[in-house]
Amino acid sequence: MLSKMLKAILAFFVDFIETAVVALSLFVIMYIFLFQPHQVKGESMYPNFHDKDYLLTNKLTYRFKEPHRGDVIVFKAPQNNNYDYIKRIVGLPGETVKISDGIIYINDLPLNESAYLDKDLETLSGLFLTEGKSYTIPENEYLVMGDNRNHSSDSKDWGTVPKENIIGLAWFRYWPVNSLGLLTSNSLYSE
Repeated sequence: MLSKMLKAILAFFVDFIETAVVALSLFVIMYIFLFQPHQVKGESMYPNFHDKDYLLTNKLTYRFKEPHRGDVIVFKAPQNNNYDYIKRIVGLPGETVKISDGIIYINDLPLNESAYLDKDLETLSGLFLTEGKSYTIPENEYLVMGDNRNHSSDSKDWGTVPKENIIGLAWFRYWPVNSLGLLTSNSLYSE
């Protein structure tokens, strides 16, 4: 009788360990190849993202399609690859960008971002994108900006983001609970 009980206990622990190993393996595979959690730090993406929001970053999307204007991406910070930044794609490879009188121009046309930013928002120039000077974005690089334009360290100050630095697309907000849900991209370009 004691032998049967020991066998049952041993069988339970073996099943438990097998289940834990499978679950951990699935988690690691998902973390490495599919989704990665990130926390928003600071107010550079306000009003659409807040300090301490938690997001899942979709690492798979850009293996099959190119990033689009309006996508919110997570990427390795240009100044320090140990940090991840979250910003919105404003300019695409090959496009000419200019900031003039608070307006962003893409190929000499004003950028319409009214779906996710206040229509009266003015974008100030920076150290990299200076007032009135045009800049052509190199191939495989993207111009990114925080939604809180004038309180964001972004491409206005330090330049473009190479595609290989992009971790993925901000895909799902899971904290705070009242903001839970899929994040949609707004590819907007006024023509």
